[in-house]
Amino acid sequence: MKKRNVHHPLTKTRLKNEFLNVVKNPFNMIVAVTLIILFCLIVIPLLQMVATTFTVAKSELPRIRRGNPAAEVGSFTLYYWKYLMTGKLAAATLWGPLKNSLVCGFFTVLISVPLGAVLAWLIVRSDLPGKKLIGMLVVIPYMIPSWCKSMCWLAIFRNKTSGSLGFLEGLGLSIPDWLAYGPIAIVLCMSLHYYAFSYIQVSSALRSINSELEEMGEICGAGKVQILKSITLPLVLPSILSAVVMTLSKSIGTYGVAANLGSRIGYFTLATKMKQFINGGPQSVGFAMSIILICLAAFIIFSNQRLVGVRKSYATIGGKGGRSNEMKLGGAKIPLMGFIVIFLFFAMVAPMFVLVMETFQVTTGAGYGLKNLTTYYWVGTTENAPVYINYNGVLRNPEFGKAFWNTIRLTAIGSTITALCGQFLGYVATRGRGKWYGNLTDQLVFVPYLMSGVAFSSMYIAMFSRPRLGGIIPTLYGTFTLIVLTSVVKHFPFASKSGTANMMQISTELEEAADINGANFWQRMGKIVLPLAKNGFISGFMLTFISIAKELDLIIMMMDKRTTTLSYLAFIYSQDGYAQMSDAISVCVLLFILVCYVIANAFGADIGKAW
Repeated sequence: MKKRNVHHPLTKTRLKNEFLNVVKNPFNMIVAVTLIILFCLIVIPLLQMVATTFTVAKSELPRIRRGNPAAEVGSFTLYYWKYLMTGKLAAATLWGPLKNSLVCGFFTVLISVPLGAVLAWLIVRSDLPGKKLIGMLVVIPYMIPSWCKSMCWLAIFRNKTSGSLGFLEGLGLSIPDWLAYGPIAIVLCMSLHYYAFSYIQVSSALRSINSELEEMGEICGAGKVQILKSITLPLVLPSILSAVVMTLSKSIGTYGVAANLGSRIGYFTLATKMKQFINGGPQSVGFAMSIILICLAAFIIFSNQRLVGVRKSYATIGGKGGRSNEMKLGGAKIPLMGFIVIFLFFAMVAPMFVLVMETFQVTTGAGYGLKNLTTYYWVGTTENAPVYINYNGVLRNPEFGKAFWNTIRLTAIGSTITALCGQFLGYVATRGRGKWYGNLTDQLVFVPYLMSGVAFSSMYIAMFSRPRLGGIIPTLYGTFTLIVLTSVVKHFPFASKSGTANMMQISTELEEAADINGANFWQRMGKIVLPLAKNGFISGFMLTFISIAKELDLIIMMMDKRTTTLSYLAFIYSQDGYAQMSDAISVCVLLFILVCYVIANAFGADIGKAW
């Protein structure tokens, strides 16, 4: 006889007991607090930004009342979406910038993904000499912030349109606007940055493939080209598709490169046009553009998941750690080495050299003769300025000192909080693997990754631009606190990834053994989990420290004179026409990041994989 399930009514006493069971269990409390924090920091700001685009703002009330006399502040409206999508200026406001973003993203993918994949195959699978050194060098250009690359581009190709000359114009060459600025310049700069996505993804996949599969193809009489086409390429295809998606979703939302190389000739992308509206109004139109950018990135990423789905299982055929025999390059070895040397020269050596040398030029583009060399832009004062300028050299400039201190504060505070949160996020995700709260944590943490820097910051501007909930949520716009908060939450995906990898190495059997011996939850955390997580915390700290230090897109709309960072100061000087000052600060940022990179590697942090 089947036993009937007894359904107990949900009484006050039962509800109280269930609540006490949750509260008394420390792990349940950690899960609850984690989900509440993620919901408050990610879901609510996103919903608030969406709601703002359908709500009448006080500043726009007179304009909205022309078409709707009954409109009141806070009432529902479609004005901002109509303005954006069907208004008289829709072509210039939305559709033109959107087309530009997609075009730049498409061609960036077209160049960077094959380039990264080829480099990965050469370094991992071929008998190319000096592979260890080359493998390290090809990642370095990605460490350099993308906005710094645009500064390098300007230092080389800048023409009379900017009022000052670049390196090539100084040599007597006439550089057209289409090469100095606009889509070609943007695409090439982003390609030299984002090819690393493809390199990292494909090289990791190639290392996981047992080369015996390729050897069997060779034994069966297949040529090198056929082996690559029929065996290697299908195995790494999921990684290539992931690289395509990562590159496309990142490049369409990039602000710094597009602003430096596009705005000078009126070439706008969705990110640069969005900033115009958020800073100059109507602000809600900018928020609507941000939502479009978020939806576009989400569509691209989730489409990739559907495409990769069934193919992903083939990525590690043969098992990890399989032998990797080198394919002989034969007569192609020398030409390929030449290609890599030329690539590294133009991607890293030449731009950096021109950028550094420009900081010592009295007049940009006037050559490196002694009469045109000066140390003013580093250590000079306005009294001995070789040309009219209102600023001391960067090392004597109070603005530089303030920006450097703000950068240190932001990176130190932001990375510490992020690394700590990452360990707890990783703990909940790993201990809850396969359970609803573990899956929900992973999904919520992933949301910030969907958003470009400018889109994510616009969400927080919408949330904290005025007091909410009777003052419970204060106005934080223009404060250092908001910049820290935004930086922390935006880097949750990286911190969580680091924390998850760290916690997976800590066996649950250790906690179970301690539990059997009578240790409570906090004793297990203090004596087992936290001590073992120390190295992972340091690694996560260094990863986020470097990522925050080079950030521009995320913080550009939140900056003022009190909160200026080095990256923002370099951008402002560039926009104001002080090329040498901007270059000098960019060099300082690069040195800062390189020092952090060396320190991070000393602690075993894998920077490339985190970015």
